[in-house]
Amino acid sequence: MGNATVAVTDATFDVEVRQASVPVIVDFWAPWCGPCMQIGPALEELATEYAGKVKIVKVNVDENPDSPATLGVRGIPALFMFKGGQVVSNKVGAAPKAALANWIQTAI
Repeated sequence: MGNATVAVTDATFDVEVRQASVPVIVDFWAPWCGPCMQIGPALEELATEYAGKVKIVKVNVDENPDSPATLGVRGIPALFMFKGGQVVSNKVGAAPKAALANWIQTAI
């Protein structure tokens, strides 16, 4: 089974996120970030559960500094919710799966 989340780069950010036909949750993360690794499995599960309704993508901030800089990301994990190409909500820090699911529910 492959990853349910989509890896996005600075080069693909506009197409994958801003031009998406469904709400998109962007997870700004890094492999050295403990809290990022904690929420990773929950985001994978949520990506499967909400398939077709919400797209969940991951941006590695070490490899792709432009997208987080544009959005003013200062701490990770940082989650941004996009609808119609615009940021409608964001949260910083790890959260339990149930809290993430409730937050995603607001997008659909």
